[in-house]
Amino acid sequence: MSRRRPAARDEGPDPVTDPELLRQRALDALTTARDRTALLTSCIDDRELTSQHSPLMSPLVWDLAHIGNQEEQWLLRAVAGRDAIRPEIDSIYDAFEHPRAARPSLPLLAPAEARRYAADVRGRVLDVLEKIPLHGRPLLDAAFAFGMIAQHEQQHDETMLITHQLRSGPAALTAPEPPRADTTGLRDEVLVPGGPFTMGTSTEPWALDNERPAHRRDVAAFHIDTAPVTCGAYLRFMEDGGYEQQRWWAEPGWEQIRTHGIRAPLFWHQDGGQWLRRRFGVVEAVPLDEPVLHVSWYEADAYARWAGRRLPSEAEWEKAARHDPVSGRSRRYPWGDEDPTAERANLGQHHLRPAPAGSYPAGESPHGVRQLTGDVWEWTSSDFLPYPGFAAFPYREYSEVFFGSDHKVLRGGSFAVDEVACRGTFRNWDLPVRRQIFSGFRTARDA
Repeated sequence: MSRRRPAARDEGPDPVTDPELLRQRALDALTTARDRTALLTSCIDDRELTSQHSPLMSPLVWDLAHIGNQEEQWLLRAVAGRDAIRPEIDSIYDAFEHPRAARPSLPLLAPAEARRYAADVRGRVLDVLEKIPLHGRPLLDAAFAFGMIAQHEQQHDETMLITHQLRSGPAALTAPEPPRADTTGLRDEVLVPGGPFTMGTSTEPWALDNERPAHRRDVAAFHIDTAPVTCGAYLRFMEDGGYEQQRWWAEPGWEQIRTHGIRAPLFWHQDGGQWLRRRFGVVEAVPLDEPVLHVSWYEADAYARWAGRRLPSEAEWEKAARHDPVSGRSRRYPWGDEDPTAERANLGQHHLRPAPAGSYPAGESPHGVRQLTGDVWEWTSSDFLPYPGFAAFPYREYSEVFFGSDHKVLRGGSFAVDEVACRGTFRNWDLPVRRQIFSGFRTARDA
């Protein structure tokens, strides 16, 4: 993960331009991603790797070979100019050519062959990384292409963790519980004053195209929750007939819940008057103090209306997360410019659940808002649109083809996201019906 530039020369080499620091950073990011991929694909047998556990997701073995194929195409072919290793599989692992539901019918590489292919690509990539000049081309400046591929793999690691949540059968993954924090005195909401702030980035070396460029946004004053909405709060919405009253719902959302019989977050069910949930193969009581998870944009929007509030816009969310009212500048993260740590945020699949709402005081923003990085992706009210001056790079299919009113923006990351793919400027997006993703929300209101 890139780090901020030192304030003065005598503080040491510049981590954004020093080639050895760049190589080490890229190596660390690629290695961390591959270690996670290996864990997610080695904890179940080949039958489960090749099965499709939901039509919403690919077989895990497809993700494994796709990761290797993308790495080959960008780092070996585009960056290093090498001949293709397996050109005949490019179309099989093209995410735009084949929808997820159709991928089991493709002639996919078997698990052992997919592992060998990904390992072969990685070995060659490390040789390239050791020798290639990290300057002179946009793909190489600040080791961008290597950072892009590390982010791509980590995004698929999150996707594969979603598949693990959707699979039936006993638990295949375990992790320690997240730490608990003292929330005594934590207010329910805070006021974020009105005025301009800098949104997006033009300087973060591994930022993706939709995060760019930095630009000024003027945001009216608003109040925002200090923590994500909890399961307990959401349960009160349910008990008050939230899923039975059309007045709280956007019309497409109302149609969605009526058509599919939805009356609770995904993976919840009621047994003898108690609400339970299934989490990675384990059935447990719904934890009332934990951020609600696996809700669609429509469900988040309905709850906010019921509560007399609304979802924050994307600009409001980023101002609450990054704006420092003392200096007037925008930070890389809510707590400052330093990289995430275990004390600041729940990231990297180290805990397979969100921490209780109000945790991570060390990760608090200057406005007093917590858990803006990690734990749950947070739905915003905003459509996924380009920033003024947007330019697609290095390919249109990463962002540009998704712009429009069909997709809603999520911000902040989740416990399933690695820090390399989670910045204060990072933008995620999805269809408003999506529930299998690790999505939650917080609410806001006008000042």
